[in-house]
Parts: sequence; structure tokens; C-alpha cells
Amino acid sequence: MRSTNVRRAGFAAMALALSAPAACGDAHDDGRARSLAALRSAEHSTDRAESVRVRSTLSYGTALSLSSDGALRWHDGVTGHLTIRYTGGALATAMRKAGTPSLTARYLPDAYYARMSDTFAKRAGGRHWIKYGYADLVRGGEGFGMYLKDQMRNTTPNQSVKMLLASGDVRRVGTERVRGARATHYRGRIRVADLAGRESGLSARELAGLKRQLDQAGVRTETVDLWIDHRNLLVKKVERADTAQGSLVSTAYYRDYGLRVVAEAPPASDTRDFTELARSKGAAGSR
Repeated sequence: MRSTNVRRAGFAAMALALSAPAACGDAHDDGRARSLAALRSAEHSTDRAESVRVRSTLSYGTALSLSSDGALRWHDGVTGHLTIRYTGGALATAMRKAGTPSLTARYLPDAYYARMSDTFAKRAGGRHWIKYGYADLVRGGEGFGMYLKDQMRNTTPNQSVKMLLASGDVRRVGTERVRGARATHYRGRIRVADLAGRESGLSARELAGLKRQLDQAGVRTETVDLWIDHRNLLVKKVERADTAQGSLVSTAYYRDYGLRVVAEAPPASDTRDFTELARSKGAAGSR
């Protein structure tokens, strides 16, 4: 995700040459400090809200584009539900061939469940749901489980604010309207190599998790734009990055903070575990 940190310096007359640079630096630092303070206030407000309704789009090079909508809660782990529609890219083509152009997803603190099509169920012993247990996937050695968990955490608005704070170099773009309401626009650029040295106010664990997620996606720099309303709540987020697989753009809108969100595991009788499916596929392929 790209962004430029604009620093404009004017050239004054020779008589002001000594004083002008110091004044510009002070103004920039003061503006940065105010922006960081505003974002920390937004972080606290979204943390306390604990839940939200979200609608988002994602494009990832030629591999994938999708839209999703639903509700998420982030108290004691991420829980919630989303309807995900695959709208383009190679993965969308594969999903359509599998009879699943869209799916329902349920998120629990320890696992992610995807509701597949009847076509899939015929191949999976009549079961429609796939369970992706984060711990099982991490133990598999590919890191995919941790990646899934990190992705879900960064979908929530409180994590989006933490991501921008991690850039350590935030500026206020201005006041704009988001779906008819006034909001303040902030922008920052995250350089993965610099994360550990940033004075962002985030813990070492939070910075390490963010760095891991960006590394796994092949991101070296990422631009994050956030729009904060008068309640200090995030109402819009846009992330942009260049990766080895192409340009990544994610846009999300947030509303209805504090709503009740309930998500339960689907019936075990209608669920297959991803690791079990992977083993059975590997066994079939070796015959």
C-alpha cells in the first residue's frame, strides 16, 4: 500500500535562512504529535466498543478479488460472521468451479469455519462446513493458521488503528465526508524493516504480530488511510501495498459500533476438519 509523507519546506529570504528550518521542523513535529494523539484516542474508543458491522472489498493482483459484509467482535479474540463473495481472479474461478462463488464464514477465537456448497458436500461425506483450526494449521509448519488469525485481527477497526500507529509517521490529511458524515482523514506509511524502532505506543508483541503478517504477505511497505468520526471511531479504512503477487488494495467501512454479535461453531455432524481433508487428499494423490 503506497503513500508519500509530504514535507514541504519553503525557501525564505537570506535574512530568514537560519530561523526558517527550525520553525518548519517544530510545526511538523507538533502536527505529527497531534495526529498520533488523536489516533491513540481512536484506538481506545474502538477497543472499548468491542464490536462493529463491517463491509469491505479486497483485491490481490490477479489472484483474487472479493467483497464481504457482516459483523465482528474483538473482546477476548475475534468472533463474528461474514458473507464473502468471490468477484474475480484465479481463486474466484476455482471457487465457481467448485460450486461456491460465495460462502458464509464464522470466526471463533480458535478457528475459522467456511460454509461450502452442496457440490462440495457431495465430495466431503455430505458435510458443508470446513473447520480451519489455527493451532492445527500452525503445527502443520506452513504458518497459514497464524496468517489467517492475523488477517482476521487486522479486519477489526481497533487493529486498523494500531496498524497506522505502527507507522510512527502519521499526518492529518483533512476533513472529508464518509457516507454523508464528516470524518478526519489520517495517513501513514508502514515500512516493515522499521517497525521495531518506531515510537508508536504499541507493545513489542503487537509490533511482532504486525511485522509477521506483512512479511507473510510479501509486503515491504504499506500505506494506511483511516477516517475517524466525531466519536473517535473508525468509519473507513483503505490499505495499499505492492507484493510479489501484485497490488493489494483493501477498503472497509464500519458502522453500528457496540452491536450484539453471536457466532457459534456449526454442528459437528456437518463439519470436516481442514487437516483431515488435506490428509485424505494427500493419500488419494499418492495412490
